[in-house]
Amino acid sequence: MPAPRTRRSPAWSNAELLDLIGIWGEEAVQSQLLSSCRKYDTYRQISRCMVERGHDWDTLLCRVKVKELRNAYHKLREANHHSSAAPVSCWFYQELDAILGGDPTSTVKATVDTLVARVPAESGLSQE
Repeated sequence: MPAPRTRRSPAWSNAELLDLIGIWGEEAVQSQLLSSCRKYDTYRQISRCMVERGHDWDTLLCRVKVKELRNAYHKLREANHHSSAAPVSCWFYQELDAILGGDPTSTVKATVDTLVARVPAESGLSQE
């Protein structure tokens, strides 16, 4: 009997995720996402920027990964607010918090630049 198929998006490298988060976190992109009901053009723009940086991710996969990152961040943040245990973090939590945390003084670019120096792109660490 064949193994059941799973609906999982392809694995992204750390460098690809950092680029995606950096593009997604840009002020102009965030403004477009907040002001538009139809976000496909914005995700197409994100995909184009990813291609310019040497990554081959189409519009749909960029949208799916942004949604996965957003959901993981919100799930972890909610769990940390309701738990009396020590706070838990995830990969790229600080970068996601700069985008989704609502802190206007945070800048994604500075956080991403410092993280690039710490996390090698070829590491095989899970992003989930």
